[in-house]
Amino acid sequence: MATWRCVKLCGACCHLDPAERPELEDYLSKEELELYLAMVGEGGWCVNFDHLLRECTIYDQRPPFCRVQPEIFEKMYGIEVREFNDFAIDCCHQQIEGVYGSESEEMGRYELEVGEY
Repeated sequence: MATWRCVKLCGACCHLDPAERPELEDYLSKEELELYLAMVGEGGWCVNFDHLLRECTIYDQRPPFCRVQPEIFEKMYGIEVREFNDFAIDCCHQQIEGVYGSESEEMGRYELEVGEY
């Protein structure tokens, strides 16, 4: 069974383009939505994403909506803890595919580390 984990050198989740996430208002509070929109920079990428290192520059201080954790997913999306792993894997797979493509190096690393989808 595949187990979710964050894969280095990816950053697909840092592509925050609101046009690609029309449901933001469904799970973010007004304050969270304002913060989210303030974090969107050039090309829809988070202003805190270091493109050279391909990592978050505020990782330890990132907002809750940037965290992939069972209790946060339960609160934000209503996903039960026992469903978290499969849901998180699906989310990452869809985001990586949407940002980089299904045949990308990022998808290859993801499937190698997490397990094939």
